Amino acid sequence: MYKLVIFDLDGTLLNTLGDLAAAGNHALAELGYPVPDGDAYRYFVGNGIPILIHRIQPEGHTDEEHARCYQVFTEYYSVHKTDLTVPYDGMRELLRKLRDKGVSCVVNTNKAHEFSCELIKAAFGDTICDIIGFGVGFPAKPAPDAALELCRRHGAENGSVLYVGDSNVDMHTAAAAGIDSCAVLWGFRDREELQECSPAYMVSSAAELFEVIVN
Repeated sequence: MYKLVIFDLDGTLLNTLGDLAAAGNHALAELGYPVPDGDAYRYFVGNGIPILIHRIQPEGHTDEEHARCYQVFTEYYSVHKTDLTVPYDGMRELLRKLRDKGVSCVVNTNKAHEFSCELIKAAFGDTICDIIGFGVGFPAKPAPDAALELCRRHGAENGSVLYVGDSNVDMHTAAAAGIDSCAVLWGFRDREELQECSPAYMVSSAAELFEVIVN
């Protein structure tokens, strides 16, 4: 049984795509840029808001335009980040069951730390016992620094840790940290992308994930 599970947030625990797309399109419209289809954001997200802003803006945008788009995005998202965001099916129950089994559940995400803490507390209460988001002194994933810090904080050897995520960014993070990885198929990226990363496990439901963790 794994003793520590490091979860990605967006696309793994929470379906945040609608609110991220709404904030992105609001910022683009405010600056007079074309607005993409909301589903396109599946491939824009995953590396943090600054890179998301870079990806949604037209090629050749200036640093000043990037800064303005980032400002409008974050102002909008800070107010509307829970409008459409919901936990994926079974995730609340999964976290409660893991806590009851003595498994520590933590989050490593490229989402801004403040936003991450607010969303996790609202959705999952105290079933997540530690969070490292972007902006608190660690490089963004796929750098392994934050994942390794979570292992250190919770006294977990790499062989007792599982990293759970929905994208190649997460799988690369786990590999860089020397941690087993589990790809979830309900998130923002497709099976082919995840298979190319050779995760130790691939699951299609919270129930399957529970069996991977406790067996």
